[in-house]
Amino acid sequence: MSRRVLIVDDEAGIRAALAQLLEYEGYEVRAVASGKEGLAAYEQFAPQLTFLDVKMAGIDGLETLKRLRTQDPEAVVVMISGHATIQDAVEATHLGAYDILEKPLDTDRILVTLRNAIGHLALREENVRLREKVERHGEIVGRSAPVRALVDQIARVAATPARVLITGENGTGKELVARAVHAQSTRAKGPFVEVNCAAIPSELIESELFGHMKGSFTGAVQDRPGKFEQADGGTLFLDEIGDMSLAAQAKALRVLQEGEVTRIGGAKTRKVDVRIVAATNKRLEEEIAAGRFREDLYYRLNVVPIVVPALRERREDIPMLVQHFAQRLAADGGMAAKAWETAALDRLSALDWPGNVRELRNTVERLLILASGPRVSLADVERLVGARSHDAAGTVGGFGNLEQFETYEAFKLASERAFLLVKLRQFDWNVAETARALDMPRSNLYKKIERHGLTREAS
Repeated sequence: MSRRVLIVDDEAGIRAALAQLLEYEGYEVRAVASGKEGLAAYEQFAPQLTFLDVKMAGIDGLETLKRLRTQDPEAVVVMISGHATIQDAVEATHLGAYDILEKPLDTDRILVTLRNAIGHLALREENVRLREKVERHGEIVGRSAPVRALVDQIARVAATPARVLITGENGTGKELVARAVHAQSTRAKGPFVEVNCAAIPSELIESELFGHMKGSFTGAVQDRPGKFEQADGGTLFLDEIGDMSLAAQAKALRVLQEGEVTRIGGAKTRKVDVRIVAATNKRLEEEIAAGRFREDLYYRLNVVPIVVPALRERREDIPMLVQHFAQRLAADGGMAAKAWETAALDRLSALDWPGNVRELRNTVERLLILASGPRVSLADVERLVGARSHDAAGTVGGFGNLEQFETYEAFKLASERAFLLVKLRQFDWNVAETARALDMPRSNLYKKIERHGLTREAS
């Protein structure tokens, strides 16, 4: 991409020499002789970088810099002067100058400064792009009554310091809600730290949450802060809190009560200021009754409950979600944008989505990749999603003609394969969760996955 550089200097020789050097380096250059011309040229030319002389007749460089920064607070300006004093340099820095160069200008110094400034600009632009991407991906999409109620509830609780317990099925967007609570809170500028309690082995969860000291256990080669410390001043999101071990639950309760954390193997307590947002797809009341979750921790966490609606409870949002995911995938994944036939959107809206929004997003991606032509049609949906929906509904439609099975054993194996595939998709291929839901040892489920050659679809 071409970079534009503006030169503002009242010496014709400086303007000519600097312009020649920059054009040789591949920059688009505009040069003017006064501060007044510089301000006008900046507005028209919109340069990424400006070289600005300090001492000029009329509006001098410092006054021009001040007006430039008022006009564009993000302006990247390098001051140049043969008579700059320390006071000038200090004032230029306070006014936001990126650097100051002395005359006579040294070619190597100019190029180093130029490349550093352009690198700084590129980093700033990348940060803006990433922030916009995060904000765009953080949208809660929908206009249905359940979504409007959810957004209103998030706004109400975010403004308070209250702890939040988010519940809902897998794939409904519990993490999205947690991030929205953080983003709208007074802690928005602080860290948002996420811990997936289901993904961390029970023997490591305490170290992950509370940190450890060097030598406290095998493999602890250095002191390490835990997630509570990392989230100090911000929000700690405890995802799948229902999978936390009872020992870790006891320690977490103590942190919530006292606001202090002690690393494993350490004696020193550390104060932490953390807002807790927790989420689970389990019924914690049942977990409490079964002795797998502490009742006192539940009441500490469940100050404000937020229930995220399943997709089947807000079907009217499906067309909007489809368009949202399609635009995102086209923008982020380099996929070609496609139009969607109304009949295709109606068909998608009529389907059950056991995997909720996550499943819908994966389906949209599949349709964008595999649908023929510039439009996604009803025929594409029937061809690429229809058989998937029959399996999800628990029927044997995916088997075709039942006469194909010569023995009862063959039919039983096919049924088992289809059933396991549906359940694995339902729990987003979390084997531990699926095994627990099926009341099956995890090792048995792994064997069946291997036996049937089950693999997760590309997403």
